[in-house]
Amino acid sequence: MADTTRKEDFAKDLLPNPEAIEDGMHHVNNPVLDLPRIEKQYLADVKGYSQEGNAFYFTDGRSKVEVKVFSEEIIRIRLAPEGSFLADFSYATSFKEDQFVSFDLLENDTYYQVRTNSVSCNIRKDNFFISFSDEENAIVNTDFAAMHWEENPDYGGYYVYCTKEAKADEAFYGLGDKATNLNLRGKRVKNWNSDTYSYAFNQDPLYKTVPFYIGVTENKAYGIFFDNTFKTFFDFAGEHQNQTSFWSEGGELQYYYIHGPKMMDVIKRYHKLTGTHYMPAMWALGYHQCRWSYYPENKVREVAYEFRKREIPCDAIYLDIDYMDGYRCFTWNKRYFPDPKKMIADLNANGFKTVVMIDPGIKVDDSYWVFKQGKENNYFCRRGDDYFMEGFVWPGRCQFPDFTNPEVRTWWGTLYKGLVEDGVAGFWNDMNEPAVFGRGTFPDDVRHQFEGHRGSHRKAHNIYGMQMVRATYDGLKKLYKNKRPFTITRAAYAGTQRYSSVWTGDNIATWEHLRIGTLQLQRLSVSGLSFCGTDIGGFTGEPDGELYTRWMQFGVFSPFMRVHSAGDTRDREPWSFGPEWEAICKKFIELRYKLLPYIYSTYWLQHKYGEPILRPVAMMEQHIQKNLQREEEFAFGPNILVSPVLHPGQQNKIVYLPEGTWYYYFDDTVYPGGSEITIDTPLDEMPFFIRGGSIIPEYPVMQFTGEQKVEVLKLNLYYAEGQTESNLYSDHGETFAYEQGVYVEKHFIVNGEAQQVSIIQGEEGMYSPYYTDYNLYLHGFPFVPKQVVVDGAKVALQQDEEGKTFVKVVQDFRKINIQ
Repeated sequence: MADTTRKEDFAKDLLPNPEAIEDGMHHVNNPVLDLPRIEKQYLADVKGYSQEGNAFYFTDGRSKVEVKVFSEEIIRIRLAPEGSFLADFSYATSFKEDQFVSFDLLENDTYYQVRTNSVSCNIRKDNFFISFSDEENAIVNTDFAAMHWEENPDYGGYYVYCTKEAKADEAFYGLGDKATNLNLRGKRVKNWNSDTYSYAFNQDPLYKTVPFYIGVTENKAYGIFFDNTFKTFFDFAGEHQNQTSFWSEGGELQYYYIHGPKMMDVIKRYHKLTGTHYMPAMWALGYHQCRWSYYPENKVREVAYEFRKREIPCDAIYLDIDYMDGYRCFTWNKRYFPDPKKMIADLNANGFKTVVMIDPGIKVDDSYWVFKQGKENNYFCRRGDDYFMEGFVWPGRCQFPDFTNPEVRTWWGTLYKGLVEDGVAGFWNDMNEPAVFGRGTFPDDVRHQFEGHRGSHRKAHNIYGMQMVRATYDGLKKLYKNKRPFTITRAAYAGTQRYSSVWTGDNIATWEHLRIGTLQLQRLSVSGLSFCGTDIGGFTGEPDGELYTRWMQFGVFSPFMRVHSAGDTRDREPWSFGPEWEAICKKFIELRYKLLPYIYSTYWLQHKYGEPILRPVAMMEQHIQKNLQREEEFAFGPNILVSPVLHPGQQNKIVYLPEGTWYYYFDDTVYPGGSEITIDTPLDEMPFFIRGGSIIPEYPVMQFTGEQKVEVLKLNLYYAEGQTESNLYSDHGETFAYEQGVYVEKHFIVNGEAQQVSIIQGEEGMYSPYYTDYNLYLHGFPFVPKQVVVDGAKVALQQDEEGKTFVKVVQDFRKINIQ
């Protein structure tokens, strides 16, 4: 009886609670009635903020936005959709925020305002729109919509979006090696490093990812650096004329606003964030000859012999993949090169440096020492299910190092030891987008260590080439001791300039590609990658003598000057097209060597001050609206203006000269700036001009850099009214001693008047140049100089064998007066 009562009481305990049912409780097999829809989510109104040091965190109650002050002119924006930020890590940036920057936070009914002395970041309370204004409170850049995102159910994380207003007059520049118009307005582009053999105009994407652009509106410039390594997209008023957008398939919405107001200001501050190129060895700025491939050894020696016999200057000869044993990196094909060390020594004795190619694909071969080391130490990339990533490239089946792992990078750097001991002077990293035959690149599920932050290939793809050449550079810096390495890479991400030069990949021998190259090098220069060049003459296809020669002329004013071609095309040496074209090519290669002290000084301006080497007219004169569309004229450094010939049979061309006074180099004809001129374009000339008031240093013609010790340096002074400045930089030319102040940077201030010219020279640094005197040549003086006084003492005017006037002065003068 007692047992029955207990069972009944227990059963009553299982009955549903009527009050609970009335409260709406019920039971179903699946308690989730409605799955949330995956759709774009936008920031809502701002609920409040907090501050940590120089960072402010604004929230709408769910999401957070970081506004961090990096300097007076640089502010970073980051979005965390669910309120949690990813680790603060970047391969691109080398600069941490200023420690003593002045800033404050203001608030009114409409906005929060994070303000420095130069720029304000305004956060609108009711819709979370972010804008940036200058010191006069004029809006320079503003959101068109609040930042937004969409969940990615397949990979996790979010697609992230930012949409800005595009003003009616706004022009856009940057983004690296895009093969399109200089002004990107109306374009939609993608960043996903790709092996794009024989690409076309407007083809996208290409080899490099530099998610940095410059906007110019109402004569004010600003920059946006979207530091996101995933596949990123930019739309510059293409879909909607009043909107500019950038977005990514993963990672954080993180961008830096970089204030101007001049394009030069923006570029220099971008360099402050991502770094500048180290000073290259002087030989790296000479003429380089390359082909796929120069082999066997006798062919290499023959090419070198022809250069010296014909007295055509050249500093480097390249060996493509055929120098390797079965395309195995870090090996020699002993059939083609039985004694590479002796060959390289002989080349070096004749003034030629040897540069060889290294690819990332390591042949799967247990008897191959590089593969064996990588396999034993688990240095190769793995798939999502732990299989090794394997793909076919030149050696056949290959595995690929994970260059996002610092231990792997250190190992990779040591692999160059044998080649360095053989005398190899430079290294060329190719196929590092990364490229894989048949499928293009790695699958998305490949895993990467990513400096301990982990990620799939979706995250690591765009920085793979950068980290490869970083490993190369760091390893070579140790192996070469105090000598500067020379590296060149095909694939790159923002910041690669700290480790390497770049070239524009596998172009075509067409006039269109010559034009594309002029656009790409200007764009790369304003995007941080100033040490850049094209394959002169085209990598594939068949140029005629005229195209090859016009390209060579442009190559003189390319920061990196190299001829390169595929093995199934005709020869591309300067003498390959006959005596007429050889003579012109020789003349222009000699011009390159004459200009080396100017070019080297221009590299110093890039390294120390962050100034781009090539400068579009849009950058030089952004205050003139129509100049924002100009593409064919650009400056090489501060004082040379170039306008390459881009059409076959062209007899003349219209050239715009910026404001000031300009001298046509070949005959010293003077032209006033601020207007267009028509200039003849004979085959043995290419339009380029010297800025009036400048001093251009010049070397005698050499067959290779360092062939002669220059005891008297030629300086060319071009007259102009008013005050101008020029610089001259010298150091050892191959060591890192300049980092300890062992260099000399000379500053010339020239004052031109109707009847006299004065020059003041100042200098800094601890290096004593080899030359003891200057021969100062006078160009375009409106009066006949009769007296020269150097530091209070009269110095005689002289004339050379061509009847040109010059004066010999000591290199450490302080002041010169010419009357």
